[in-house]
Formats: sequence, structure tokens, C-alpha cells
Amino acid sequence: MAISRLTLTALFLSTALCTAFPVMAETLAAPVSVKRITQFKSGSDETRFGSFQFLGGLEFTSSEELLGSLSSIRFRPDGSQFVSVLDTGHWLTGRITRDGEGFLAGLADLSISSMVDARGNIPHYKGDIDAEGLALRDGQVLVSFERDHRVDVYPDPGFETQRPLRSLNILIPKRELRSNGGLETVVVAPPQSPHSGTVLTIAENSVDRNGNLFAAILEGPVRGQFKVVRNDPWDVTDGAFLPGGDLLLLERRFSFLGGVGMRIRRIAGQDIRPGALLDGPVQIEADMAYQIDNMEGIDVVAGADGRSHIMLVSDDNHSMLQRNLMLEFRLVE
Repeated sequence: MAISRLTLTALFLSTALCTAFPVMAETLAAPVSVKRITQFKSGSDETRFGSFQFLGGLEFTSSEELLGSLSSIRFRPDGSQFVSVLDTGHWLTGRITRDGEGFLAGLADLSISSMVDARGNIPHYKGDIDAEGLALRDGQVLVSFERDHRVDVYPDPGFETQRPLRSLNILIPKRELRSNGGLETVVVAPPQSPHSGTVLTIAENSVDRNGNLFAAILEGPVRGQFKVVRNDPWDVTDGAFLPGGDLLLLERRFSFLGGVGMRIRRIAGQDIRPGALLDGPVQIEADMAYQIDNMEGIDVVAGADGRSHIMLVSDDNHSMLQRNLMLEFRLVE
């Protein structure tokens, strides 16, 4: 049965009084209503946008108040089941459904669970568990957090109810990371990458004295810091590797006059190394004339057509003025 935010807050407060004892994370079913999106550019049947071909999308809502604020999404190898993190400190799991022609049709089996910290507790302060980035690899779910900057490793299966196994050394001095602009992206390099299976992280808008974003390869024989060019006013919100090893970076801009904007840059995989300064061409860019919102999550899945499909999700900030979106594109090489 769904639980109200007021009730959940009371549970958090009672937990705070008993911090010496681990608590059991509760899993809630989230009913969902969807509206299909058939046009990416409003009023246009055009489907080709830069290097991407629009395949369709969903706008979704729920009577469960916790559903929203999606920060990152990763799909399982079947391309249907997914794991997502909410910046309120929750897991969201579920699967997508498709129609007879293979286009996005809906969401099913959505479940929301409170994240558990290293002490086995459910934190009640957002700053303690502001989840922003997510990555999957065999037996592990990795999550990057802002404010209390870290990358935690959770067991898979079992991440919904268990504490993290450990935290990774992020290799970036925490004093360099802004409170609300820290490690927004965490990714695992694919087998074809020179850094196969290793973890990389990129900051949202924490920059060095030259205005470049902090980033790091966290593991392996060539671990170390690198930098990514920041093009003001764009901030990096997530990333995903293509099978060949190139990295797609999702970026967002916002102003009260211009509203939100979205773009995706492609970084050459062979250029990723300690000490490098990385940049790459823009593959797609969109503003409020398109079906976008506060786009924060990206993943790459293998389509039934044998091509790479790009999945994007938005963070509605639990605001009536914003939307939960899932968009699907096909990469046109």
C-alpha cells in the first residue's frame, strides 16, 4: 500500500532516534499513468535530430508522491528492466513495455525503496544521501552522491535493502567539489574500452581554476584525474558509454528567460586518460520547443534493430511545473 510523504517523514524521524540500530528499508509499489509522446519537436513530424533519430517517449505520473526526482537510470542487459536513483535518497526499479511495433508503450512493476547508508540506517537529511549518479556491473550497483561527496558500492542483488559494501576513493579533493554540483555522473567502461570494467566519475559544475570540470578514473592501473571542458552555461548531468568505448555526456542549461535546454556531447573513448582535457562534438541539442524538461539521466541499450538506443529521463524536482519524461532515440552513425 502506498505511504504518504508525511508518514514517511515520521518514519525517518523515529529512525533518527534509534541510529544505533540498523533499520529495514521499506519497498513501496508505485502505480503509474503514462501519456505517449510521438513528436520530439512540438508540432513537427520530423524524427532526425543531429546524430539521433527520435523513436518515441513517455510522460508519466503517479499517485505515489515519492515517484519523481529521477537522477540517473541504468537498464539491465535485457533492455527492459531498469534501476534508477532519486535524489531524495530512494531506489526506483521497474521495466518498460513496448507495443507490437517495438515502441515505448508504458512502465510496469515500479517499486520504490529507501536507500540505506553505511551504518545501516535510512538518512533523513537530503544532504546525507543526495543520490545523483548510478552504474551497474557484475554483482554491484554504484552510486555517486552530492553534498556528502562519495561513490558507494552496493551489492546486486540486494541493494534495495542492504548497506553499501564500501566507498571508492574518488581521487578528487572534496574541497574542490561544490555542494550542489558534485559527482553527478558515474559510469563503468565497456569491454571494448581501454579502461574495461573500471569506474569513472565526472562533476556537474565543479571546476578548476581554468574553468574545466573535475573528473577521474577511479580504478585500474591508469587511474587518476582528468578534466572535461565546461561550456557555460551547460552542466553535465549524466553519462553513458557506447559499446565501442565512446562516452556520451548529457548536459543541461537553465535560465528564467530561456527555460531549460538539453544537449549531448560525444567524447572519444581513446582520449580518456589521466591528465587529459576532454571535449567532443555535440550530437543533439534541444530547447523548450522540444519535448524536454530537466533531463538528468541517460543510458545506452542494444535495440532489437542491432543499433544503439539512447534512453533519457528527466528530474521533475517534485514540482507541478515540471514533468517526468522518458525519451528514446536511435543513434545514427
